[in-house]
Amino acid sequence: MKILVVDDEKDVQDLFLQRFRKEIRKGEIDFAFAFSGEEALSYLKAHKQEAVLILSDINMPGMSGLELLEKIKKNYTAPPPTVMMVTAYGDEENYNTAKRLGADDFLTKPVDFKVLKDKLIKA
Repeated sequence: MKILVVDDEKDVQDLFLQRFRKEIRKGEIDFAFAFSGEEALSYLKAHKQEAVLILSDINMPGMSGLELLEKIKKNYTAPPPTVMMVTAYGDEENYNTAKRLGADDFLTKPVDFKVLKDKLIKA
């Protein structure tokens, strides 16, 4: 499973690679990382939309995760990637906006990796 993680905090990359090292070693999961919404769109375009799951932070400088979500759901439909939104703010407004824009799931920071792994098994 190819997963694109979009977050402006660069230390997220090391955290995901550490927490999923067994799955990566077994070839079950392959991660790509983008550090802005714009970089994520460039990745999707350059890699023929190979990511089947996108984990995107909501609050990022420049293009927000919600703006990115809207563009992904509008422009990448064949096959449509699953998009999980990740935020430090579990407020109802962000949740409702993300759901309205087509988010498939919603996680709060700090990410509970046990919960995330359970969700990935079901994805």
